[in-house]
Amino acid sequence: MTYTFAVPAADPVTAAAHFFARLSFETDVSDVHADLTAGTPGLVVVDSRGADAWAQGHLPGAVHLPTAEIATRAAELVSAGSAVVTYCWGPGCNGATRAALEFARLGHPVKEMLGGYEYWVREGLPVVTGAGLTRRPVDDLTAPRSTVSCDC
Repeated sequence: MTYTFAVPAADPVTAAAHFFARLSFETDVSDVHADLTAGTPGLVVVDSRGADAWAQGHLPGAVHLPTAEIATRAAELVSAGSAVVTYCWGPGCNGATRAALEFARLGHPVKEMLGGYEYWVREGLPVVTGAGLTRRPVDDLTAPRSTVSCDC
């Protein structure tokens, strides 16, 4: 018996629609890093965590806007028409999903960054802390040590 295909795979057309839909809702830390490095115009990366988490470290250039404040403060921090990427702690947290929902309700094109702050840090990407810009060593279970991209 095969476990992988105990339930048959979807037909290719249905599968393509499913995977395209997922990519329209989600992005990953490597792609966000590339866009921030390139200075992609109109992109706003939003950290939806609380003040203590923000102070512990956050993505360079990110806007701090906890989810509970998005409805009332987004207009002052995020320009109309900006494309928004939300992040929270990591894969075990749905805070970025809730934040993305709030931005979608406000009419912004929005994606959730998979892996959140945890995978940003684990992939050795730069973070801002009270001590300034810093990086932790790459966790080779999440990214190759020789590059910040999995080349996928």
